[in-house]
Amino acid sequence: MCIAALLALSSCGSTRLLADGSVNESLSIKGIIRNHEAGSSRFRTLSGRLGIDYSDGEESQSVTVSLRMKRNEVIWMSAPLGVIKVYITPQRVSYYNKLNNEFFDGDFSYLSRLLGAEIDFEKLQNLLLGQSMVSLQGRNYELQYTADTYELKPKPSLDLYKLFLKIEPRYFRLASQQLAQPEARRMMEVRYSSYQEVQGEVLPDQVEIAAIEGDGRVTIGISYKQVELNRDLRFPFKIPKGFNPVALQ
Repeated sequence: MCIAALLALSSCGSTRLLADGSVNESLSIKGIIRNHEAGSSRFRTLSGRLGIDYSDGEESQSVTVSLRMKRNEVIWMSAPLGVIKVYITPQRVSYYNKLNNEFFDGDFSYLSRLLGAEIDFEKLQNLLLGQSMVSLQGRNYELQYTADTYELKPKPSLDLYKLFLKIEPRYFRLASQQLAQPEARRMMEVRYSSYQEVQGEVLPDQVEIAAIEGDGRVTIGISYKQVELNRDLRFPFKIPKGFNPVALQ
């Protein structure tokens, strides 16, 4: 089950780079947000491999999976030999596990519990691509300049959760984003330690996720490898006959 939870979540033609730009303290909040949103991904498709390290405090596992994305439409992952496959669209989250002869086909509630925040397709895609999971327009912010990031916090706090963003100055991608629901004892923090340039696009290189749900804590480390853009891709997925449905708790 932990492998399925993992998945429900060097590069060819790329140069791996650390963010090493300089913070410009004359840049306004609107300018920072405009630069961040201008850097949104424009690729048609993405393919590559993800190295995933997962821990829930009781057990830890590492796995490498194939990743394919059709922007705004499909996120597809496959473990070696297709033993586990994940197929996520804006409408549904589906996976099957040949090791346990089981499958899941439902909404985003399980991913939301796993990641410690309300998740939908757009938020998951933005998380994977280093963009803010929440629209930044139409709000007032407190801004602080640090040596290597712009720090944004909405004022007043959002009704349903607290948001805190750090934006790095080279690509204006996220250094980190944090969503918290204190009353529900839920929190997710995503840190992007480095980015890479692939075929004219800026994409994450290393990502660390820490999620708290009640007394539980999950950490997920993701490394992107062999990333390519705009290839013609297939997204094969069919739940095998005779598999048992899983009610995820």
